[in-house]
Amino acid sequence: MRARAAGLILGFVADRAFGDPVRHHPVAGFGHVAHDVEQRVYANNRITGSAYTAVLVGSTGVIGLALDGLTRHQPIARTVLTASITWAVLGGRSLSREATHVHSWLEADNLPEARQQLTHLVGRDTTQLDVHEISRATVESVAENTSDAVVAPLLAGAIGGMGGLAAYRAANTLDAMVGHLSPRYREFGWASARLDDLLNLVPARLSAVLAAAFAPLVGGSRTDALRVWTRDAHRHPSPNAGPVEAAFAGALRVQLGGTNVYGSRVENRPTLGDGAVAQPDDIARSIRLANAVGIGALAVSVAIAQRPTRRPRPGR
Repeated sequence: MRARAAGLILGFVADRAFGDPVRHHPVAGFGHVAHDVEQRVYANNRITGSAYTAVLVGSTGVIGLALDGLTRHQPIARTVLTASITWAVLGGRSLSREATHVHSWLEADNLPEARQQLTHLVGRDTTQLDVHEISRATVESVAENTSDAVVAPLLAGAIGGMGGLAAYRAANTLDAMVGHLSPRYREFGWASARLDDLLNLVPARLSAVLAAAFAPLVGGSRTDALRVWTRDAHRHPSPNAGPVEAAFAGALRVQLGGTNVYGSRVENRPTLGDGAVAQPDDIARSIRLANAVGIGALAVSVAIAQRPTRRPRPGR
């Protein structure tokens, strides 16, 4: 358990120091495999999609569990492997970097570049967004992805070790690939989307709690963050993005939500929070809050990873 906790800490530090591996990223490799499998088995029904999800997530998790088993009595090897996988699946540094680039383009009054940079963070159409809408979209992405790419994998690693880390990132990657509501994936991607929702139920709410706890670091109020979360989260179409985005909106004292365009589909989302419209400086504040949430999640995860395990009584 100490090796697992140490691996999580080292992996978190590596992500903050170096960001994603530049070459041969294992998550990208998994994505290529998942794409190839999809091309061979695709049929737009839930049975096929469920089997696709189960095989890919299950096999990835089994590999992680096997590594845990092989290093059960080798703490140094377990620490190093856990750290390596943690580094590979976390995305905190990359998220902060992309959001910072958007902020820099806005500060330079270069809307075309800011809109293009924003496409690295969101799936919505960015071509017509103004300064406030770009700022809103970036803050929303920072909030949601802090939960998905930092808090959730840390918790998965704390509870399930290398198997938990690998299985969570596999499920989250499949959700990004096939879990969206499009004609092609409406049925095939159903299982991937639902599994990702299930795995993020607890991490999203921990992220919201931590965002509220650290609200004073960005000039906000814990009370406001909790009030907006409990009042507005249910308005969001996502059961997990809602709590996180609402808590961030309350902590930052901004208003999130509004109209989002995804190709030919338009979503009119209810507003979250009752503060001012988002400004470029709110992007920097959201990054600071996200970094604090990540450190808080690491502390919680390390505590879980070091939980005492039951030992069999003598004679049993």
